Amino acid sequence: MSKMNEIKHHLTDELLMAYSAGELPEAFSLVVATHISLCDDCRAALDALDCVGGALLENDSVAMSDDALAATMKLIAGELPKPISAPNREDAVFPKPLQDYVGGDLAAVNWTTVGMGVRQAILKTSKDASVRLLHIPAGSAVPDHGHRGTELTLVLKGAFRDENDRFGRGDLEVANEDMQHTPIAEMGEDCICLAATDAPLKFNGLLPRIAQPFLRI
Repeated sequence: MSKMNEIKHHLTDELLMAYSAGELPEAFSLVVATHISLCDDCRAALDALDCVGGALLENDSVAMSDDALAATMKLIAGELPKPISAPNREDAVFPKPLQDYVGGDLAAVNWTTVGMGVRQAILKTSKDASVRLLHIPAGSAVPDHGHRGTELTLVLKGAFRDENDRFGRGDLEVANEDMQHTPIAEMGEDCICLAATDAPLKFNGLLPRIAQPFLRI
């Protein structure tokens, strides 16, 4: 398992604030909660946001200034004590928030083959977004695609690279309509990811486009 301080790609401020306020779709909330369980930095940032939100609720007559977001994130970046939480099992691939959805660890997943060795398992959440586990064999690629909305991809095992960077365990890639990429699992170890989308992907190849309605991605 990767050490916490090896995580290089974190939640955006907007995702953290929306999660703290309970405004994210269930599928996105699951990805955020899973990342937070692996990442000390984002867990501390969320703790600070929750504290600020609680204070505002206690005095809801106070108007927020235009620089409230910047001030909050400055507070988060300061020397805040990191919250103590129960550690994830060292031998587990899935952190506890994900285990609660799957009903166990990796062995409990019912995979479906989607082609080129890639497998997926769609998790049951509300219909405003979808979330799935992806198992990508080492050295294999997910077809080149763009996005009609937002896609959050969290690495749980192994690593992948695309045109933007390398993503290992605990790293989160946030993709939007401006991003076009071809994720490729690194050699040496299969890559397992948790991916949430709020709109269908835009595949460039003919075969992926034909299969897309059946794969529900």
